[in-house]
Amino acid sequence: MTITGQCLCGAVRYSVEGELQMCGVCHCKNCQRQAGSAYSVLFAVSDEQIDIDGSLTVYEDNADSGNVVHRHFCGTCGSPVKTTLPTQPGMTFIKAGTLDDTSILEPQIHFWTDSKQQWVKVDDNVAQIGGNPS
Repeated sequence: MTITGQCLCGAVRYSVEGELQMCGVCHCKNCQRQAGSAYSVLFAVSDEQIDIDGSLTVYEDNADSGNVVHRHFCGTCGSPVKTTLPTQPGMTFIKAGTLDDTSILEPQIHFWTDSKQQWVKVDDNVAQIGGNPS
């Protein structure tokens, strides 16, 4: 399977080969601020699965967990494209809103639900973690 996506202006494009390793929804305050929304939907792939064409700017964030989070975004339009974590080398977390076709997504987990917006309702059949997933 080949999955493709891009930033808002198209200056950054990517393709992913193979299956997604995880799809989740993060409700942490930093993801809310970075996404400009109530949460951030993302999916995980290994670094070897993704090919990115275009230049990304990196912001080094400090999560509530104390971990460093590298937030990669298009320097032209500001679209968040991916996140990498030094604590999880070899993994890339792609922002799902950048996908060309989002129909393949089905979140398997919601994390940092202790800080989710009170009006957001999460399906009781989907796993939920109050803080950082292990």
